[in-house]
Amino acid sequence: MSELPDLFPGFSSSTIAVGDLRFFVRAGGSGPPLLCLHGYPETHACWHRVAPELAKSHTVIAMDLRGYGQSSAPTSTGDNHVQYSKRTMAADCVAVMQALGYDKFSVMGHDRGARVAYRLALDHSAVLDKLVILDILPTVEVWDALRAESALKSYHWAFLAQPAPMPETMISADPEFYIDHTLRSWTQDRSLERLDPGALAHYRSFICERPRIHAICEDYRAGATFDRAADAQDRDDGRKIEAPTLLLWGADYLGKGASNPLEVWQRWCTTLEGCEINSGHFLMEENPADTLSAVLPFLARPA
Repeated sequence: MSELPDLFPGFSSSTIAVGDLRFFVRAGGSGPPLLCLHGYPETHACWHRVAPELAKSHTVIAMDLRGYGQSSAPTSTGDNHVQYSKRTMAADCVAVMQALGYDKFSVMGHDRGARVAYRLALDHSAVLDKLVILDILPTVEVWDALRAESALKSYHWAFLAQPAPMPETMISADPEFYIDHTLRSWTQDRSLERLDPGALAHYRSFICERPRIHAICEDYRAGATFDRAADAQDRDDGRKIEAPTLLLWGADYLGKGASNPLEVWQRWCTTLEGCEINSGHFLMEENPADTLSAVLPFLARPA
């Protein structure tokens, strides 16, 4: 991988070993630990506009999830795609934080990272102080609610979940076109103008590697199978997220859906608050000021 722009001046970079895998981590600031988890099709770089302000009150840890960015991308085997399930990814995150010396921490996740974050909240409640969810609904709720309009808007859920190597082969034909199209279609102004060129270099770099294209497809295959079933089981059992939870959503993304995000998440959380942000899908990049205005007071309050 060619040298990429450093978007986190003053932050350290390290590689944390968890078993046979390696996870790339940026860390900076001081205070209570806050783990930040990126979504698809991005990397830890998505936090670069909010990390400096968060680091004034927290120790910010931004990591690349397995398969993404500069972290390991193991080959997935078997039919249940467990290697890329959110349960497995949540366990990765707990192990990385423990390796850094943190037994309890808060988590903020966007998109796929938010799915890892809420799975962490359900499976590892003892380690979690607070949870911040950015612009998603629970996986099983999305699948259950799919209709013609939402299926067209979220076509990638079904496309990326198709059996290998069909989506991998199609994306590999022109990966930069694919990622630029995806990012552009989810911003508020349907352009890349609000995304930093340095961050775009990070996103374009990882998507050009065939093992990482396979990894993101496995992420979505797990979403359609293992993750959906795990969510359904938790819902049937009446399990709820115990940690105080903040939900933020983009006015021009989740805010345009048929469901009220707060009403959906109230069925999953014991303590929930939230609001809409004037943004497309990439809240912390398109509107970092309003995102921080909501996140910082929530994190500052006693759990």
